[in-house]
Amino acid sequence: MLELLILVIFGALVIRTSKGDDDELGALPRKITDKVGKLWDVAHQGMRENRFLRAEKALLTILKIDVRNAAAYNRLGILYAKQKEYKDAIDCFEIASSIESTPSSLHNLGLIYYETENYEKAAIAFEQALKLEDKLAARHIAYAKVQEQLGNNKLMISELKIAAELEPNKETYELLKKAYEQQDMQIEADEIEQQLKKLIVPAGRPKKVARPKRVVI
Repeated sequence: MLELLILVIFGALVIRTSKGDDDELGALPRKITDKVGKLWDVAHQGMRENRFLRAEKALLTILKIDVRNAAAYNRLGILYAKQKEYKDAIDCFEIASSIESTPSSLHNLGLIYYETENYEKAAIAFEQALKLEDKLAARHIAYAKVQEQLGNNKLMISELKIAAELEPNKETYELLKKAYEQQDMQIEADEIEQQLKKLIVPAGRPKKVARPKRVVI
C-alpha cells in the first residue's frame, strides 16, 4: 500500500490552495494587489517548472508584504516538502494552520508528520482536517495509513471502507482488499474481489467514476 500512498501524498499536497490564494488577494489593499498577484504568478510558474529558488523568493516576498498570508505559508510548505526539507515544511504548515485552520493546511501538515514518522501528530492533524472536510477519499486513505502504523487496524479498515465508498475505483478497492487480507479477513477480501471484477469495463466503453470535485492549488 505504501507505493499508492506516496502517490496520494503528492497528489494531496495540491488540494484546494488556488482558491485560498484568491481569498488572500481579496483581503489586501488594492494598491498592492497587482504586485502580489504577479508574485503568485511567479511562484506558480516556478513550482510547475521546478524552479524552486525562484518560487521560494516570490513566496517570501509575499510574506514580507502580508505576514499572515496562510496560503503563502501553505504553498511554501509544499515547496519545501517537494525538496524533502521536512522541518521547514512542518514549520510552514503549522504557521498556516495557526493563522487559518483549513482542511488543506492540516492535511498537508499530517502528510509531513507521516513522512517523518511522527504518527501520533499526523493522526491529530488528519483528524482535524477530516472534521472540516470528510468527502475526499485521499484524506481517509492517509488517516488509515497512520492508524495502520499505530496498530489501530479496526479503524484503518473503517477509514479505507469510507474511501472506497467515496471513490469506488480500482485503487481504493485494492487498498481495502489488501487490508482485509493482512487481517486474515478472507471472506471480506473475496467480497471486495467481486466488486473489483464488476469494475472491469468492456473494450470501447470507458466507465466514468464520479469523484468529489477538487480544486488544484
